[in-house]
Amino acid sequence: MRKRYLDCTASEIQNMTGRELAEAIAGSEGRILVCETIGAVRPMLGDVTNAEFAAAMGADLLILNLFDVTAPAICGLPDVAPEETIREVKRLTGRAVGINLEPLDESRESAVDTNGEWNLTSGRAATIENAERAVEMGADFIVLTGNPGVGVTNRAITNTLRRYRDKFGDRIMLIAGKMHAAGILSESGERIITEEDVTSFAEAGADVILMPAPGTVPGITTEYIRSLVARAHELGKLTLTAVGTSQEGADTITIREIALMCKMTGTDLHHLGDSGYVGMAIPENILEYGKVIRGVRHTYHRMASSINR
Repeated sequence: MRKRYLDCTASEIQNMTGRELAEAIAGSEGRILVCETIGAVRPMLGDVTNAEFAAAMGADLLILNLFDVTAPAICGLPDVAPEETIREVKRLTGRAVGINLEPLDESRESAVDTNGEWNLTSGRAATIENAERAVEMGADFIVLTGNPGVGVTNRAITNTLRRYRDKFGDRIMLIAGKMHAAGILSESGERIITEEDVTSFAEAGADVILMPAPGTVPGITTEYIRSLVARAHELGKLTLTAVGTSQEGADTITIREIALMCKMTGTDLHHLGDSGYVGMAIPENILEYGKVIRGVRHTYHRMASSINR
């Protein structure tokens, strides 16, 4: 019987395959918090990485955003060889750590312009080569999604999923979907992800299907996301509801409301983005979100458990 992730120690998490990680998450019954951080900016605490800060506030899993596998950089990390960057984050946090990679559809371009820091670099593109580098560097999971204005389509995500699943099998957990339009205005609002997209992602090999949290994107209601979660579960897949519209920097009352709405959808994983200011969610929102979905006992247990266990 697989131990639920909610109760796993750092040493137990470190040794999980992608399939085992997904099973441990499923056993936690919707009480897992995922936090996205940016390592390429100055950390909120200066000489402590944003990943460590998010973990200290109760994050169960960590996503490294804007992480270029050909030029890895996490500000605040001790000096390590570039290929050891992800493993060092894992060592310091005791968490499962993944990265975002962004699939491109050659026939589509972004319809919007955003800040230059989101511009896609070659080491962030969702190629087989970049995924291989991520796996070799110790990534526990890969998230196929799009940053603002990059121009990632659901079709590109589906096609990349198939290639990754064929290549890696069950070695790594695959998360796929979009939390905002990512520059494709024809896939905005309720068209960010549809029931057809959920089915396509599931059939292409996703372990976890990512979708916007209710109340974070115009037109995205609790009822709509509930229907997509139910469809994903019918197909034997997990879901992640994501706060990717800078509301990770909203007041704690708003965060509590979003957390409860996500809980009501039946989702398995809850996500907070990296733009409270820039680099991670506001720390108190990580704490508050965790308390809403799992109470103080499990929240403080995650915060207090030593990475040496």
